[in-house]
Amino acid sequence: MVVALIIACEVGFWVLLALGLGARYLLKWRRTSVVLLLCEPVLELVLFAVTAYDLKNGAEPGWEHGLAALYIGYTVAYGHYTIRWLDGHAAHRLAGGPPPARPPRHGLPRAAHEGRMWLRTLVGGAVASTLLLVAIWYVGDDGDTSALEATQGAVLKVVGIHGLIALTYLVWPKRAPAGMSVSGAGGSSQAPAGKRLEGARGTARPATTEPQTNDGTGPRHPRRSA
Repeated sequence: MVVALIIACEVGFWVLLALGLGARYLLKWRRTSVVLLLCEPVLELVLFAVTAYDLKNGAEPGWEHGLAALYIGYTVAYGHYTIRWLDGHAAHRLAGGPPPARPPRHGLPRAAHEGRMWLRTLVGGAVASTLLLVAIWYVGDDGDTSALEATQGAVLKVVGIHGLIALTYLVWPKRAPAGMSVSGAGGSSQAPAGKRLEGARGTARPATTEPQTNDGTGPRHPRRSA
């Protein structure tokens, strides 16, 4: 039952997200879209309640209960980020908005981005571990909690591995290609210096205070009288 509910919550998440974005950008129903998107956390609350009810009725703690804790932790950490990311793309595709900014690709801005993503993983891991700890305490000595404890260990490993990966971007920052500068805001790189100079030459006009001839071939000089 718990596994089926997890699948139903995942499907419901994407259905509510699609309906919310469609109502906002296709039907122009902004209030309706807000209500639909606010229904997303209800799915996690339902999953949490059903999982607790299943354990209360004497169900043997298993991997499915650990999976429910992982799903809730991931949704708490990355749910808003996913909604915001898709909202930016929907605004661009459906409403003619500007294209969403891409994550930085090089240098310290990329390291900062990876650090923020790891913080999300840390939050999700903390939520999942807390739920698992509560479940272990709730079951106590009445059941086998080895599956829940194993899930806790897996959460710690995932958080640690992601943290090491994020740290590599700070210790060994990825360098931008030659002739390109790193942009900290949107992560995009400017054009090479040669192309920028060439474009400037093509568009710049020399300033002059001399009057031009009608055909524009050169300056007109006044004739001197003898």
